[in-house]
Amino acid sequence: MPSFRYLQLDVFPASPGGGNPLGVVFASPELDTAQMQRIARWLNIVETTFVLPPDDANADYRLRIFMPHTEIPFAGHPTIGSAHAVLDSGFAQARDGQLIQQCGAGLLPIRVEGEGASRELFVRAPGARVAREGGEDASLRAALGFQAFGALAPALVDGGRRWWIAEFADEGAVRSWQPNHAAIKALARADACMGLCVFARCRNPDYELVVRAFPAGAGIVEDPASGAANGLIAAYIAQAEPSGSRARGYRVSQGREMGHDAALTARIDADGTVWVGGRTRTVIEGTIRVE
Repeated sequence: MPSFRYLQLDVFPASPGGGNPLGVVFASPELDTAQMQRIARWLNIVETTFVLPPDDANADYRLRIFMPHTEIPFAGHPTIGSAHAVLDSGFAQARDGQLIQQCGAGLLPIRVEGEGASRELFVRAPGARVAREGGEDASLRAALGFQAFGALAPALVDGGRRWWIAEFADEGAVRSWQPNHAAIKALARADACMGLCVFARCRNPDYELVVRAFPAGAGIVEDPASGAANGLIAAYIAQAEPSGSRARGYRVSQGREMGHDAALTARIDADGTVWVGGRTRTVIEGTIRVE
């Protein structure tokens, strides 16, 4: 009966028990897709990843990412959390402050900053573009209700994954919002996208944006810390306001409304490249046996 090392992590925690949970299995090539899917379904965490030796000489490791019901090519918090596990386990070492992850989305660079408990990891977000603005879109209006918008118009943004993004007028509107989940699911279905992500700008010493993400297209009611969604928000802000106060990055609060207080950081290079990251905490270490 083969066994594999298993870790459970909190990714992007602002406090103990916060952030987004992740399962990481240090696998072997003999573990097939059906077995990986069965493990992910049994663990029933939002995502479970499987770390494997790379088959590309330019990569430090290979990653497969599974939700309980399907495999996906890329997601932000599984990438950051798995990189943390790879470094802590000694599976791979950073070279010149960087890891290269091989996954379904290709080769992804991950920046490594700091060491130990203060270490932060940042993944480069895929390039993003505004597919269309949607202030008058009927399905979007049904999902948003009568919320007052912020400075930027709602937009469908495409960057590896597609999200509707809407800026609310203030932090309180985001924190207190009671979303219409059926309408968000209909919106995701109509535009073949992940769902709806809302944000507002803040005047807080700990963060500059508050974010909530509702990936109904993936069968998830609300995501406590979404690296991919935050990457699209950062790209949209940088493109729309290249000289704005957040055009080179900012700190994000997410997940507090779900009891999973999370802290993420978006960094934006001068050429518009977006990096999203933060810290990860290992919570559980153990072994998984596969029959």
